[in-house]
Amino acid sequence: MAIIYNATLNPSKLNLLNAWLPSRPWFTGVADVQRVGAYRFDDPAGEVGIEAFLLQAGDGSVLHAPLTYRGAPLAGAEEFLIGTTEHSVLGRRWVYDGCGDPVWATALAKTVLTGGTQVEEFVDVDGRVEATATVLGSGTAGTQVGEIDAVSVHDEGLTTLIRTDLLELVVIRVVGAAVSAAQTLTGSWSGGEPVVLAGARPIRSSRPGAAISARAGPSHERRPRTTPDLGRTPVPSVQFRAGHSARLCRMPPAGRPQR
Repeated sequence: MAIIYNATLNPSKLNLLNAWLPSRPWFTGVADVQRVGAYRFDDPAGEVGIEAFLLQAGDGSVLHAPLTYRGAPLAGAEEFLIGTTEHSVLGRRWVYDGCGDPVWATALAKTVLTGGTQVEEFVDVDGRVEATATVLGSGTAGTQVGEIDAVSVHDEGLTTLIRTDLLELVVIRVVGAAVSAAQTLTGSWSGGEPVVLAGARPIRSSRPGAAISARAGPSHERRPRTTPDLGRTPVPSVQFRAGHSARLCRMPPAGRPQR
């Protein structure tokens, strides 16, 4: 579950996206995009906000833009920084292209491979809001997926490839682009038919890109547990590398994510 503050941001997320999108090789539309849907994943450590936007461009195309929000810069990820914003509750936030953040990669991989969904969203203390988009992974519940520590990112056509030591994730940037993947993430919004938004496949070759640490540098996002404990029972996860044996570990309890 994601805790959402009733807060103002300056500049807004949409303003940041409109300034950033024209620099992307897969963006060919008009910069004045409008939000048509969004969904969130959960960071079990409670440090990083994870949200993905579906944006309609002036030419009618729909773009897929995952973001992560941090309370301090992510070391080594300067090329993925979209900008900073002032949050009226949490203070300054560093906003990243999620494809360059290993926390997003971990959340995406787990959702795809375990048949997961987006998280429920709660506004601060006094109410619930529904996700404006829903997603569903094609994998099998109970599949063990380890935490991703580093990523190598490469834009390819209308997709972005995220290569990890576990697998390769394919993120659709322009909805409708073809993707070849063993497992997929499908999504829908505004009553539309489900479409593929991302996929996962075994590693096949090296890709260019800068590897970065998943949690490099300090973070100011973790806060004392002043909100109700929405609860997550730690479950074992398997961390593995291709060609190596698996190692069973247990992740410690952590606070809830706060955006």
